[in-house]
Amino acid sequence: MNRPAAPSRVAYLRVVRASAWYDLVVTAGFATPWTYALVHGALSSLGEAWGLGALPALDPMQTLYANLMGSVVVVWALLRIAGPLPLHGLLDGVARTLFATWQAYALAHGVTRVLWLFFVVEAAFGAAQLLPWWGARRTGSPLTTAGPAGTR
Repeated sequence: MNRPAAPSRVAYLRVVRASAWYDLVVTAGFATPWTYALVHGALSSLGEAWGLGALPALDPMQTLYANLMGSVVVVWALLRIAGPLPLHGLLDGVARTLFATWQAYALAHGVTRVLWLFFVVEAAFGAAQLLPWWGARRTGSPLTTAGPAGTR
């Protein structure tokens, strides 16, 4: 049985950078109390309009955790945009697996189904960044070799 070839280093780094841009766009609004209040309102309205359920009422503790998550993810995204490395993709894939696991846990415990929108993307980018590592274990990963200069 023929297995598909592992993606090239350049193609893999494009996935790493694309996931970083997604993170930056989606989580920047979580990074401050003022922007999170706007995001919270928009997600609640979306959830109500689509019949998925609203977010719980905004409170200071929820805002703090949203701001902490948003701040860390924005900085992590900027790192992967400025200088993506294969290791960043591996670690981001692991982080996305953790995020998706906790999102699934929350969904199983009745949180707003708006979370499905985020869960699907987390799982997809997690798979896109982890599967090349898993598949290349037997063949020697082109992801770990240094490419020619300028192949970021």
